[in-house]
Amino acid sequence: MHNDTIVAIATANGIGSISIVRLSGDEALNIALKISHKESLTPRFATLCSLYNQHNEVLDEALILYFKNPFSFTGEDIVEFQCHGGLAISSMIVEVAIQAGARLATPGEFSKRAFLNGKMDLTKAEAIAKIIEARSEDAVKLLAKQLKGELTFFVEDIRKDLLFMLAYTEVNIDYAEEDLPHDIYTQIEIKLHSIQDKLQNTLEASKRREGLIEGFKVAIVGKPNVGKSSLLNKLLNTNRAIISDIAGTTRDTIEESVKIGTHLIKIVDTAGIRQSEDVIEKIGIEKSLEAINEADIIVALFDNSHVLNEEDKTILSLLEQTTQKEKILVLNKCDLANQFDTSVLENYIALSTKESITPLLNTLENILDANTHSDDMTLISKRQIMAVEQTLNHIVQASNPLQTGELEFFAYHINEALENISNITRPYEHNQMLDVMFGEFCLGK
Repeated sequence: MHNDTIVAIATANGIGSISIVRLSGDEALNIALKISHKESLTPRFATLCSLYNQHNEVLDEALILYFKNPFSFTGEDIVEFQCHGGLAISSMIVEVAIQAGARLATPGEFSKRAFLNGKMDLTKAEAIAKIIEARSEDAVKLLAKQLKGELTFFVEDIRKDLLFMLAYTEVNIDYAEEDLPHDIYTQIEIKLHSIQDKLQNTLEASKRREGLIEGFKVAIVGKPNVGKSSLLNKLLNTNRAIISDIAGTTRDTIEESVKIGTHLIKIVDTAGIRQSEDVIEKIGIEKSLEAINEADIIVALFDNSHVLNEEDKTILSLLEQTTQKEKILVLNKCDLANQFDTSVLENYIALSTKESITPLLNTLENILDANTHSDDMTLISKRQIMAVEQTLNHIVQASNPLQTGELEFFAYHINEALENISNITRPYEHNQMLDVMFGEFCLGK
């Protein structure tokens, strides 16, 4: 039940200098007093004391922090035991707390209680979950913005405008005799277009930066023996991929993560794309084509020491078909005599994977910087993206009924938009619209 007192270890498993055990609920303080043999605890004041089990045996010497409701993470009484690190000590404290009346928390229950008690909305809950797993500086910075409420403010601004539209429309439908501002529908139309622009920009920015949390995906493509595996090994500074003069050595995609500047990227070394009768190699080539479709950035390699052939033309044709992706053309093996027709390549980078790949690294970093350093709002989950897409769909559909004066249809789409955008933070309640209606208009006078 929601008023149960729950307990859990708040730090990761393993050996460390400190481990934290957290209690939350009505009995949190009483249980802490039993375990510490203290008569009282001062809120937000660290108290050093011994912790005892039910047999009055000392378990550990620890710091206790008490947060009195509602000024805590969950909005309930919270007590944290900062004991010495190690799974055994913290587990024993949890067991003693359970024997004193607490129960073991379910996964995510502390955050769930914070949400139910109004201490956070869904955007902050999602940001907390993802910031724990963040592996790059860019991801941490983005998620920190959501923790500070950036997306919440964005949603609230849109909700406010939608409530304004809905309230005036409902008044005009139900209370036609009310005197409305003469320019009300001009105001509504302006707000409608503004919301549409905001949502479209947000979706576009979010899709461009989709790989920010887990790492942008970079696919290395090219014909066999062009140097893809050598480039991967150079990027990783290790012999991750097998290098051979035999065409078709790489039979499957190889995926590794590497940091470039402040950015985490996933590099996929693909099988050489060519016509092949080998069944296994053909499967590898099909996976290469999948990797191209899934990649955010494509690095296409061409061999300076060989003449342009049909396999190279196939790669160029694939690049032309992927118009929405960032592409980097690399002419490899430039330490050897030139045989390749460079006129077919535009803005290419000339290098040798046996020497320096700095020009490629700089180009990658510039592209990643352009995709991450932006003031545009960014959505961090498929749930958020879906909610914005559905909201935008109803905003677009609302435009025509507004023009034709079909206010019931207009109100329907605005109401649906409200519900969808509200799903990002906290569900919309109909009485919020009523508050606007009865607060702004002289109804029932």
